[in-house]
Amino acid sequence: MKAVRYHSYGASDVLSYEDIDHPVADTGQVVVRVAATAFNLLDAAVRGGLLQQIFPIELPHVPNYDISGVITEVGDDVTGWSVGDAIVAFLPPLQAGGAAEYVAVPADVLAAAPRKAELADAAALPSVGLAAWQLLFEHADLKAGQSVFIDGAGGAVGGYAVQLAKQAGITVTATAGARSHDRVRSYGAGRIIDYTAAPITPALAGQVFDAVLHLAPTSPDLKPTSPKEIAELIDLVADGGTFASTTTPGPDQAGRGVRTARVFTRSDAVQLAELVSRLDAGDLKIDVAERRPLTDLAAVHDQAAVGRLPGKTILIPA
Repeated sequence: MKAVRYHSYGASDVLSYEDIDHPVADTGQVVVRVAATAFNLLDAAVRGGLLQQIFPIELPHVPNYDISGVITEVGDDVTGWSVGDAIVAFLPPLQAGGAAEYVAVPADVLAAAPRKAELADAAALPSVGLAAWQLLFEHADLKAGQSVFIDGAGGAVGGYAVQLAKQAGITVTATAGARSHDRVRSYGAGRIIDYTAAPITPALAGQVFDAVLHLAPTSPDLKPTSPKEIAELIDLVADGGTFASTTTPGPDQAGRGVRTARVFTRSDAVQLAELVSRLDAGDLKIDVAERRPLTDLAAVHDQAAVGRLPGKTILIPA
C-alpha cells in the first residue's frame, strides 16, 4: 500500500510517498481504510525533530494522527466494532499515523463517525475538537455565566472552543483575522478583535476574564510568543482564573491565584463520541478549508511553514 513517511528528521523534503507493508490488526486493534487524515502543525514540528523528548517516535515514521475511515479488519479482544463501521480517531502520536491508505488503530480510541458530515471531512474533528473540550471544561473548568477570552479563534481548536463555550452559556471574546471573522461570529463569539489591525490588550480596555485560552498558532519552528505578550495575556485573567495555552506556556507562578497550564491533548473516545453527537445534532460545525491528495503532504508542510494554508486541510489517499 502507499503511505507518506520519513526516515530521518528534517525539512519537508524528508517526506516520501512510498510503498510500505499493509498493516495487520494486532490484539486490541482494528485496521482502518483511511478516508482522510488532517494536517496539524504539530506534525511538522515532530517531523523537524524539534520535539524528540516529548514525542520520541521510531523512524521511519508515518505522520498524521487525525483520521476518518472504515474498518476493514478487527483484531482479537475487540468488541463493539465490526468490519464496515465508519469511524473517527485521534491516534496515539508515537505510533504509525494516518498518512496512508490503511492504518492499524487501537480500538479504544475509536468513535463512530458523524452521520451528518462527509466521512473525509470528519478527519478535521478529533484532536482539535478534543483540545477545545479539554481546555474549556477540564483545564479552565468553565461554567455557564462565566467568560473566556480565546486568542486564536480563527484556528481549528479556537473554532471548536467558541462553539462549545457558547453552547455552555459562557460569554466569548475572541481574536480572529478578517478572513475568519464572519465564521467566528457565526459560532457565537460576542466580540471579535482583529489582531492584525491593532494590539490586543489596549482594545480590551481593562477587561478581565475567568479564563484566557492562548491558541494563536506558532510556526513549525515553535518560535514562542514573547514573555511580554504572555504577561499581557495573563493580565487579562481575573484573580483565581486560568491561563491555558496550547503553544507558549505561562510561568509556573503567575500570581493572583491564576492557574497556568500548557495543554497537550489526550485521546478520549468518550469525549470524541460526545463531540460527534453534537455535530449530528447540528450543534457543532466542521470547517474544512482544503481537501487535497495525500501526495501533496510535503507541499502542505511548506505552506504551513510560511503561514499560507487557508485553514484546516485534510488529505485524501488515492
